[in-house]
Amino acid sequence: MNIIFFLIGCSVLIALFFLAAFFWASKNGQHEDTYTPSVRILFDDEPQEKTKESTKK
Repeated sequence: MNIIFFLIGCSVLIALFFLAAFFWASKNGQHEDTYTPSVRILFDDEPQEKTKESTKK
């Protein structure tokens, strides 16, 4: 029976940790831009300039 109380206590502590991490991320603006990540894949990447090493080969 003691192990159940221990496991419940550990799960409550872990849940509080994740809740605090969520509030910290929300406070720092982690969840403000929900549009850009969904359309980022549609944009082409900038062409990479050739370096001197790649042109020698």
